[in-house]
Amino acid sequence: MAKMIFVNLPVTDLPASMRFYEAIGFTNNPQFTNDQAAAMMWSDTIVAMLLRHDFWKTFTSKQIPDAHQSAQVLLALSQDSKEEVEAIVAKAVAAGGKADPTPKQDMGFMYGRSFEDPDGHIWENAYMNMAEVPEHAGA
Repeated sequence: MAKMIFVNLPVTDLPASMRFYEAIGFTNNPQFTNDQAAAMMWSDTIVAMLLRHDFWKTFTSKQIPDAHQSAQVLLALSQDSKEEVEAIVAKAVAAGGKADPTPKQDMGFMYGRSFEDPDGHIWENAYMNMAEVPEHAGA
């Protein structure tokens, strides 16, 4: 089996969150979706698990932070071009998200923009032209 990542996100409105993620290019896997959670596939190996708050709380006793006010992680997706970076941000805004909660990046060889989903989770999107990466690009 391929190595996979499951990004678990607490959401306040599961149907609305599903619509948002479908609007930006994720597809729902109904095999792992019910009234408490939805498996939203970015690829065969990257899955965003949207979990209603009450279901999320069955996994941890830690408080769910308000992602509109604080950030614990910055999630990132690679894109195949600058145009795809622009397109996913535009789709996110059209679906009720917020554009550019983090600074835009244009380093020549790398281009990035971000968006927030309706619950405030930040997704960065980056295109990198590997043929143009400087020898010592750094972190």
